Amino acid sequence: MRLKNKIAIVTGGSMGIGQATAARFAQEGAKVVIVDIAQSEGRETERMLRQYDPECLFIPGDVTRESDWQNVMNTVEKNYGHLDILFNNAGTNLIKPATEIKEEEWDRIITLNLKGVFFGTKHSVSMMVKAGGGSIINTASTTAFIALPKMSVYTASKGGIVALTRQLAADYAQLNIRVNCVCPGVTLTPLVQREMDLGLVTAEALIHGVPLGRFAKPSEIAAAVLFLASDDASYVTGTALIVDGGRTVH
Repeated sequence: MRLKNKIAIVTGGSMGIGQATAARFAQEGAKVVIVDIAQSEGRETERMLRQYDPECLFIPGDVTRESDWQNVMNTVEKNYGHLDILFNNAGTNLIKPATEIKEEEWDRIITLNLKGVFFGTKHSVSMMVKAGGGSIINTASTTAFIALPKMSVYTASKGGIVALTRQLAADYAQLNIRVNCVCPGVTLTPLVQREMDLGLVTAEALIHGVPLGRFAKPSEIAAAVLFLASDDASYVTGTALIVDGGRTVH
């Protein structure tokens, strides 16, 4: 087991990439804490994870609120004593022309996608120091490197995550804390499915230009996150690992 007895937090862990990664972490021996605002889905995921380890836990929380992060860390310290892995995965999208984006919409996306990552890291470092180091993985996107139609605020938030990841990696390497980000291409998550159901985008448009010719499965992104979380990536920090079926080769 690659994460035996490790303590891991996964934000946005109740569905999609977060849920798939939480399951993979638990299968590899980690005690997983999922943090999400979706409480019914979070409880269901908690039940799923406990088939691997009864100490896995769901904590309701909004990653944009420092008070919620303080509650998460207090609970982790009380239950486990330290923290080894943080997967800053919570986030959302907005498909809309820049000229039509309202100020509150811009603020919502930037706050959730970017400030949530900052707060997670801010409140995790001291807990990782107790463990002698740790691994932080942030969910960015291939939109940090390529442009897609009507995704200006999402792209800005994800580009910010890539830059923030590099900075944090430099700042905390001396504490033996590695900071990386994973950059998924188009992945068939519940969020993407909902966007297609609403007619905001089509499957054909999403996979256009992807050499492998298909969506990623959440489990395929989870495999990349597992690598970055594990000791297999012990000399990897400050990197943006692209997992996109070849979309960015063009």
